[in-house]
Amino acid sequence: MAAAQQFHTREGHLRVPRKHAEHLEMGDGPTGHQNGADGPVAVKLGTWLDNVRKRADRLSAERRAQLDALGMRW
Repeated sequence: MAAAQQFHTREGHLRVPRKHAEHLEMGDGPTGHQNGADGPVAVKLGTWLDNVRKRADRLSAERRAQLDALGMRW
């Protein structure tokens, strides 16, 4: 979700190309580290959003509301 928020903040929309990877700086915050990574982590945002669309019926109301707030295209 952090990658989607970062993309939306920078681009002003959530129309992410399928092959797009968003690079997140992972710090000491609540998100932790992916596979022990200390630097930037690449999130395959386009693929993730495509999969979320396919599984929209299984999303929590909270997650759906978060994505709707970013202008998610369902």
